Amino acid sequence: MEHGPAAKLGVDHASKKKSKLGVILFIFYSLVYAGFVVIGVVNYELMGKIIFAGQNLAVVYGFGLIIFAIVLGLIYNAICTNYENSMNKEDK
Repeated sequence: MEHGPAAKLGVDHASKKKSKLGVILFIFYSLVYAGFVVIGVVNYELMGKIIFAGQNLAVVYGFGLIIFAIVLGLIYNAICTNYENSMNKEDK
């Protein structure tokens, strides 16, 4: 019993814009992450400073990076869905 594809596959007219957005968000995240690395290398004592709820900067910044990555992923998904809906509607 062989099943076909779950969705009709075709040309994605929005792929160029989605790729550009992905690169922009990646560069933005990389800059924020680079800030974490620079603090750890240049002023590692600062990473031990308690800043929120008894947690030090390293823990708060690290969890912040994880949450920030998830938020950027959700933003990317929402924008790309908009691109796909507007640019690929002639294929339907």
